[in-house]
Order: sequence, then C-alpha cells, then structure tokens
Amino acid sequence: MAGFFKKLYNKITNKAEIDWDELEADLIGADLGARLSMKIIDELQDLGRKISGDDVIQTTKKHLAEILPDDLTALKPREDGTPHVIVMVGVNGTGKTTSTAKLANHLKLQGYSVMVAAADTFRAAAVEQLQVWADRLEVPIATGAPNADPSSVCYTAHQRCINENIDFLICDTAGRLHTRHNLMEELSKIERTIAKQDETAPHLKMIVVDATTGSNALQQAKEFNKVMDLDALVVTKLDGSGKGGIIVSIYQELGIPARFIGMGEEAHQFKPFVKEEFVQEIM
Repeated sequence: MAGFFKKLYNKITNKAEIDWDELEADLIGADLGARLSMKIIDELQDLGRKISGDDVIQTTKKHLAEILPDDLTALKPREDGTPHVIVMVGVNGTGKTTSTAKLANHLKLQGYSVMVAAADTFRAAAVEQLQVWADRLEVPIATGAPNADPSSVCYTAHQRCINENIDFLICDTAGRLHTRHNLMEELSKIERTIAKQDETAPHLKMIVVDATTGSNALQQAKEFNKVMDLDALVVTKLDGSGKGGIIVSIYQELGIPARFIGMGEEAHQFKPFVKEEFVQEIM
C-alpha cells in the first residue's frame, strides 16, 4: 500500500486546492471503507487550514493504529498435549492451499511437529499441490481418495496426530462458494467430526483472502463467517498492490483480525501480522 500513499501524497502536493470528493474516493479505493474514509476526511477538514500530503498520511495512520487490535499471540502447541487443530477456509484462487503449506513451514521452523490434511478432495489439483508442498517441506500429509468425504480425511488426520503426538494439524478445506448450502454443510460436518475426538477442536478457523480482490474479500469473509464463526485472517498478495486496507474493513465490519500475511509464492514469504509494521510500512 506504500505505493498508493506515495501517489496520493504527490497528487495532493501538486494541487493548489484539495478536491475532497476525489480524496474520499481515493481512500475508499484503497479498501479503507466508506465509514473510515469519511472519518479521515472530517478530521482533515476540521483542521481548518491548507492540507498537506503529510496531514493525510499521518491522520490515516493514526486512525488505523486506533482501529486495529493489538497483535495476536504466537501460535503454540496446546498445554494438554492434544493436537492444535487449524481449519483453513476461503474461495479457490486466494492462495489457501499455498498458505496452508506456508503456515506448516512457519510452525515447523519453530521446532513444532505439523501435519497437513488435504480436505479439498473434490479438486484433484489442490491435493496434488499440497502433496508437492508437503514433500518439499518434509511434513506429513493426510489424503483421501478422489471425492472422498472431506470430514473423514480430517478425522483420520486428527487421529494420526493424536496417536503420533503431533503438535499441529492444518486442514485445507474446499473453497466453493457457488453452492453455499453444500459448503455450509461440508464445513459444519468437518467441525462436528473433528470435535468427536476433541470437543474443543477445531481451535483456530482462519479464512484466506486475496488483498487485491478488495470488497470481494469482505464479502467472502461475511459468507464464511456465517458458516463457521471465523477467528482470524490470512491475507495474501500483500506485495505492493495498494489494497491492504481490506484488513481494516474486515476487522471493522466483522471483528476478524489479521493473523498472518503472505507476500509472494515462496515458503518464507509469510509472516505473522504486526500492526505497527502494517501501519508504518504497508500504508
């Protein structure tokens, strides 16, 4: 998003008068949402003087720092020794399977044992993709037959993790939104099935959204949140697209905080979300 603010700064600096409607449209275009954009505009107008590019950037940063929650604590194995079960959801094309693998790598690098479950059984490419990642990262993977019941894949994987004392299980689920009822049934069934072996599981439900899709990402989060009460976001393609504001919109609308961000295709291009870094660097 740094590129967006640089352009905005130059635009304001090179103009004799501020076009407030245009500025508001630019802020909304950065996915900050109408409510926050109007709040920023109101505060700038209340200054009662000529506005500089610095004024816009500093006012926006101040509001973001106030709105976004404090950073979430790092993921750790469960104290009772049972597997920490994470369910990844999101539509196809957001980088969900890649994010599943990157998260597995992130946890493995901290010395934890991890298994991934390929529960997107209706899309052979997703299973193959996760298998390639698992081989590359040297983490165990649970797969089922083509078109197998996704919940049975998660159940078997959970059973293996319990028996083998594995710290984390990450389930990569299907991302179909065109048949919302079927999706709802499938995700609900996965939750119920995992809970059979541990009534507290799954312990973390994360949606993967693509920062470049803007308001579509907010709509996707709304739909999935109706299904399974999401805990956090993984935001992909945060690599200078100028669309990081979706993190703010989703938190304001739904109270779902960002936990991880992905900046590219490689395994290491993935890190925990840090509010201060986001406000200072990405914005």
